[in-house]
Amino acid sequence: MEESSSSDRLYLDDLHVGQRFTSATHTIDEAQIKAFAAQFDPQPFHTDEKAAERTFFNGLAASGWHTAAITMRLNVESGPPLAGAELSWPMPTRPGDILHVESEVVEITPSRSRADRGTIVLLSRTMNQRGEIVQILKARLVVPRRAAS
Repeated sequence: MEESSSSDRLYLDDLHVGQRFTSATHTIDEAQIKAFAAQFDPQPFHTDEKAAERTFFNGLAASGWHTAAITMRLNVESGPPLAGAELSWPMPTRPGDILHVESEVVEITPSRSRADRGTIVLLSRTMNQRGEIVQILKARLVVPRRAAS
């Protein structure tokens, strides 16, 4: 598995299909879940443990938007940058979860009209400490090519 930090500058020419990146981790706790939910997604399964036990989540769960925000921060700080994306949340994020992001280049398309760039499709999976996928993000990114020497 290849790793990348935010200080690495990758160009289209540096990437290949199947290339992977793994971010740093972030431990989410009950206080973070409740604080985020109180401000941005105040549904009972994000704000109240007892009420959450009676929902399809069977317990307190982080907002999908909270998971997306953590994913974005992890990618910005320790993974490849993202833009223009598809999101899904196959499992809830729970208090105590330790999240990391694994990203894979799944498609590379050099531009036919602009020799200085191309596009990639980057598939990022946010996983908890058990390896369960809690978010899937598919992004199409414009990536510059190295300048010709």
